Amino acid sequence: MPHLENEQRPPRGEFRVSVTKDYLVFASAHFITFAGHRCEGLHGHNYRARVTLDGEINQESWFVFDFVEIKRIMRRLCDEIDHKVLLPLQNPKIQIAEQGESVTVAYEGKPRYVFPKSDCALLPVSNTTVEMLAELLTNRLHAELERVGARGLTAIEMEIEENFGQSAVYRTSLTSTG
Repeated sequence: MPHLENEQRPPRGEFRVSVTKDYLVFASAHFITFAGHRCEGLHGHNYRARVTLDGEINQESWFVFDFVEIKRIMRRLCDEIDHKVLLPLQNPKIQIAEQGESVTVAYEGKPRYVFPKSDCALLPVSNTTVEMLAELLTNRLHAELERVGARGLTAIEMEIEENFGQSAVYRTSLTSTG
């Protein structure tokens, strides 16, 4: 069927692109606090990230966002917390103090851990649950996407898996810019 220049196209649907790769992972230690007076012991996970971007098709490139760029950004974000102890800076039950090259962690005022500062990722979260990590990485990705001038995105969704079949998803809607 020949293409006619003035042919009316039906309205376009929505586009969604997702990226998950073997290198979008981070192996990190953490502990979480629970309701009441419980704090679990230090342990680790081999986390895996998957990011999904919703948005408009760029009329020059014919994609939502460049896969190469999103993989580069996500790899850097994962690498920043890879092989680190993840510590929540906004948890009222946990006190974190930097002393020289060490980080001291207390739970409800009782000393619990001392780590080398270089082995810690001090995170602006209330708890290092997989839900909070998904939200944190979404916010960091959003800031990076704005920095590189991404246009036409309408949502970011981040899934963080801490074990096979055990994950949390955080989704935020964006005001499309374009």
